[in-house]
Amino acid sequence: MTATVQPVIMTADLNRLLAFYTELLGAVQTSPVPDEGPAFYVGLQASDSELGLVADAEGGADAPGRVLLSIAVHDVDSVLERVTALGGRVHGPPTNMPWGQRAAHIADPNGNAVNLTQPNFNLT
Repeated sequence: MTATVQPVIMTADLNRLLAFYTELLGAVQTSPVPDEGPAFYVGLQASDSELGLVADAEGGADAPGRVLLSIAVHDVDSVLERVTALGGRVHGPPTNMPWGQRAAHIADPNGNAVNLTQPNFNLT
């Protein structure tokens, strides 16, 4: 199975973290979501790596679970079926996002937050 793993940092101050990583790494903003208006997600490209930043009012410096892994897989539903048997927890059913992505939220056996995503999901 092929998968792409992306670290995502949750923050109460998206603009501050965006400026920090842009300046620190020379990163380039690649994908704000939504395209217009206040972003709740910003992708940053730093060399051959991508870092995601997510606005989360509870994602302050002392909050637990500020970092999660976002893993792009070919078929969210088939991967999700195996999570519990492998010792993880499923936090709910997959959701079709309006930007064309299917996503499911899980925890690995150690309790780490993981998003399983299926890019370019056909919503029709």
